[in-house]
Amino acid sequence: MRFVNQDTVKISNHQRSFRESLLAMMGLFFVVMMVALDQTVVGTALPTIVADLKGFDLYAWVATSYLLTSVITVPIFGRLGDFFGRKYFVVASIIIFTLASALCGLASSMSFLVIARSLQGIGGGMLVGTAFACVPDLFPDPHARLQWQIIISTAFGLANAIGPSLGGFLTQYYGWRSVFYVNLPIGILSLWFVWRHMPHIRNSHHRGSMSLDWIGALLIALVLGSLQLFVEFVLRQGTHLVSTVYAVVCIGAIIGLLYHERRAKQPVLPLEMFRERALSALFMLSVCIGFILFAWMFYLPLMLQGGFGLSPNAAGLIITPLVVCITVGSIASGRLITRIPSISIIMNTGIALLIAAGVGMTVLEPDRGHVLTLTYMIVGGLGIGLVMPNLTIFTQELAGRSHLGIATALIQSFRMVGGMIGTALVGSVVNRFYTSSVSDYLDLHHASALRTSLTDPQILVNPVAKEALKAHAQIYHVDGALLIDMARQSLIHSVHVSLILPVGAAIGALWLMRRVPPMKLSGNIRHVPLPVDET
Repeated sequence: MRFVNQDTVKISNHQRSFRESLLAMMGLFFVVMMVALDQTVVGTALPTIVADLKGFDLYAWVATSYLLTSVITVPIFGRLGDFFGRKYFVVASIIIFTLASALCGLASSMSFLVIARSLQGIGGGMLVGTAFACVPDLFPDPHARLQWQIIISTAFGLANAIGPSLGGFLTQYYGWRSVFYVNLPIGILSLWFVWRHMPHIRNSHHRGSMSLDWIGALLIALVLGSLQLFVEFVLRQGTHLVSTVYAVVCIGAIIGLLYHERRAKQPVLPLEMFRERALSALFMLSVCIGFILFAWMFYLPLMLQGGFGLSPNAAGLIITPLVVCITVGSIASGRLITRIPSISIIMNTGIALLIAAGVGMTVLEPDRGHVLTLTYMIVGGLGIGLVMPNLTIFTQELAGRSHLGIATALIQSFRMVGGMIGTALVGSVVNRFYTSSVSDYLDLHHASALRTSLTDPQILVNPVAKEALKAHAQIYHVDGALLIDMARQSLIHSVHVSLILPVGAAIGALWLMRRVPPMKLSGNIRHVPLPVDET
């Protein structure tokens, strides 16, 4: 089953000037920059945040709470944007995201921060579900879209270039709260450009009544939330009543979701799209890429700061090539995409680079110098950059104009689902291996009383806590410096073990590519109904 037909392309009667297009795209520039910057600065600051607010058990939830609410809101507002136009949803999402960023900066506990990040995820999901689909609305022709896409790539490039190092710099010299406050001026700029210069375009194909599938959205939330809780509990405490309950709830929610979505008039998760072999493969590929990206972004800084003993600023500088090269790979992909026989060649190359970088990251050690670490960051970033933008292009081409918004939203949603699963799995593995290793060492040296202090890796990032531990260790005739060194080695080993999971995800992505047919970018997107400009 396919979602495209042989209808001719229809172009809006209102032909925008270069200036109008540029000003509209500048709004998207600042929107994309705000979201991308937030993702890159928070990962670098997170070890310090946990050291200050305490609560390593909620480390992964700072990422996954954002991703969970984003996953729910992306398809909802992708669907709403298809029917009612996207401009005012983009405006609302900017306001929510900016206010939530301020709340994150005011957090007094990890629980407060997780709640604020959930609210921020609602704004971020609205942005992803609407802002990215504005580009094909403005430029229906894919070649024109690729030319204007350089603005979006530049926004990602700037955010990726300065994000990790900016996060480290702000954290080290101005405190971790400043990494959230940096969103405020960017949010104000993006709001002004979008409100003043973004046209309100409604797709004539979707004129008429619609009903929003709230039950489907709630079931998706239940599936993902119970899945994450199951993963965390089963890896930390093994199989027992609580983890079994979460598993049963998750399975029941999946069955309920499938049953409901088959009967919903306008489902938030159109199951017919998954009957297309290539589309379903692309969605699963997006899960794999999200798994890899978020696992690296949130746990490499922990290893660099807690395990290698680097400052937040130094760790940010080392992470920078990873995110910068995502942009480099995306730009290179844009240059190559119309010059090669199939987009699949680029994607297979990118996945191969991900496997190579992932394997290298599992053996990184602090005494091997930073050159090798930077090499793996560059290779990994190029790999993601060659794959990620092509997933969106592939999906838009296969889904067609009538499903453009929801298809674009779903490919972003599945990347977030992958990120949520990745951070939960990797975080649980790190926590389990680190706690077990430290506990065994303390039992061996008859210093079990220190377990509460040392089994939380935040102590490796907090200088005050480290000195307190050393003083406390003297009571048990244990060398505090050796204890800290043991904890660092345990953390490094734990992260190494957990990073095998992203390698597995990359191998799975390579296998999934077998289900994606060769495709060369066509001169137009088929089945494009007349857009109506309501400015």
